[in-house]
Amino acid sequence: MTEKAESPAARTSFFYLAIILVTLILSVIALSLGVTALQGGDASAGSYALVGFIGLALSAYMLLQTQRRPSRVTFEMPQVITTILCQKCGFKNIRDFQRGDYVFKEAEPCPKCNEKMMIASIYREVKEKEKERLS
Repeated sequence: MTEKAESPAARTSFFYLAIILVTLILSVIALSLGVTALQGGDASAGSYALVGFIGLALSAYMLLQTQRRPSRVTFEMPQVITTILCQKCGFKNIRDFQRGDYVFKEAEPCPKCNEKMMIASIYREVKEKEKERLS
């Protein structure tokens, strides 16, 4: 009654691991057949040894890649800035973007002249690393 449901990723991972192990076993068999044939004097059987060696190398590489932990990709939300400007006295206020902000929207009253201020611009703040990369 208490069966654990396997995720599709776990089943796929098991399937890939099984294919890699079968390839590894077949590569070892081909390599041993090629080496014994070459030792017996049959030079045309060198292809078995070559196929076995390549299969062994690829299988080992794939096993190492499946055991390696995937790197975490973090996404940092960019900081969005809203610039509010008073049309009458030229007072400028910069604050973080708030949901519902749009350009030419009337904002809070000006602290200097008490007139309604207006949102003049909304932009994303560019970091120094990004500036160097873009240049």
